[in-house]
Amino acid sequence: MRIVVATCTVEYSGRLDARLDRARRVLMLKADGSVLVHADGGSYKPLNWMSPPCSLTVHAADTEQQDLGIRERWVVQHARTDDRLVVHIHEIHSDTSHELGIDPGLVKDGVEAHLQKLLAEQVEILGPGHTLVRREYPTAIGPVDLLVRTPDGTTVAIEVKRRGEIDGVEQLTRYLELLNRDPLLAPVSGVFAAQEIKPQARLLAEDRGIRCVLLDYDAMRGVDDSRDRLF
Repeated sequence: MRIVVATCTVEYSGRLDARLDRARRVLMLKADGSVLVHADGGSYKPLNWMSPPCSLTVHAADTEQQDLGIRERWVVQHARTDDRLVVHIHEIHSDTSHELGIDPGLVKDGVEAHLQKLLAEQVEILGPGHTLVRREYPTAIGPVDLLVRTPDGTTVAIEVKRRGEIDGVEQLTRYLELLNRDPLLAPVSGVFAAQEIKPQARLLAEDRGIRCVLLDYDAMRGVDDSRDRLF
C-alpha cells in the first residue's frame, strides 16, 4: 500500500461530477488498484475514491498547470466505465509504501455460530430442565440451529440470530411447518433467540406462537454478570 500526504485538488467525472478544492489530504493507493482520498475527518469514509479495475497514470504538469502551482496530475481511469478521478498534486508532504501481505480477514465477536454454541452449552437459559437434542438439526430446507426438549418432552426448534429481524422469523416458521409433519417430533414449538429483536419481528413471532428470547452475549461468555448490575 502506498500512502501519500499531499496538498491537492481532486476532480471526479462519470456518473456524477464532483470536485474537492485545494487542501491537504491523504491519498491511499492499494495493491488491488483502488485509490481513496481521505481527509482528517468524516469518520472512516473517503471523500472520493475509484474502485478497481482501474489504472493510474502520472503526468507532469504543463506550463499552465505549473502557473497554478500544480506539480503532477494523477489520472485514475476505470477500466469498464467512463468514470475518472483526476488528482492535481500541488505539494507532497509524505510518500511511503508498505507491504502488508495477505490479510487474514475480520473475525467477528458474537457472530451467530458462536451464539449458537454458547446457547447449546447453556440451554437452561430457555428454562429449567431443557436439554439439547442436537445442533444444526438437518431438514430438507436447511439445518435448524438447535433442537431441544422441554422437561415434559416437547420438542423445541430454535433459530439463533445476532439481530432478530422478520426474515429470521419467516425462516423459523418454515422449519416449524416441516418439523411438525414428523410424527416422532410433533408437536414442535419455536423459539426465536437473538441479542436484539426488532419490534416488527417480535410482533410477527408472537402472532405465530413463537417465543422470543433475548440473549446476553457477555453474560453467556462469563465476562459480565447481570446480577451484579445496579441498572
